[in-house]
Amino acid sequence: MKMTKNLVIAAVLLACGTVALGSCQGNAGTSVGNDTVAVAAGDTGVVEKPLTVIEVVDNYLAEEFGKQYSQADVCIPFSTVVATDENDEQDIKVWGDFWVFNYSIAGDTLKTASGGSHPGLIHLKKTASGYDVTSFDQVGDGSRFDPTARKIFGEHYEAFRKINSNGEEREKSRAKGIAEYVNKHGIKATMYQDYGWPAVKL
Repeated sequence: MKMTKNLVIAAVLLACGTVALGSCQGNAGTSVGNDTVAVAAGDTGVVEKPLTVIEVVDNYLAEEFGKQYSQADVCIPFSTVVATDENDEQDIKVWGDFWVFNYSIAGDTLKTASGGSHPGLIHLKKTASGYDVTSFDQVGDGSRFDPTARKIFGEHYEAFRKINSNGEEREKSRAKGIAEYVNKHGIKATMYQDYGWPAVKL
């Protein structure tokens, strides 16, 4: 369910899942799949650490959906994981309430420019160097939301519904995720602000 630049965000996601952040600048999205991140390796320099499943999921969200919205200075996707199934390495399943937001930097405030919600089931496979997203079963819009959510989430539907309807917890988790992102990337922002709403301190 997409929200345009001028649409007030009444309830913003994240309740009881793992928050993992991806990023994009302007029209450039993050890469998808088995990317690696550099980590310190003592006196040996830097080694490449494979991204986790959730980090790959969020990179996928930034690449596939962040660029579909009006572009801004930074893109911060985040995930509320409802359930996972890693029994089959060729079809790892992550059910979640997934969001993507693009923000403009205005002084010390991240102003929401665009973004939206993309709940569903992401399929991944394990590779020699990490994970690749293979497909995404997305919940439908409007009148299709509930029937498709029931089909996609199956036995996890009630857990999804509880997470999806808890706006207060989602907003707390969103703020925490944004704070982690700005700290990690050295952005001098202390607040974020949705259109028509007061700024929120990080």
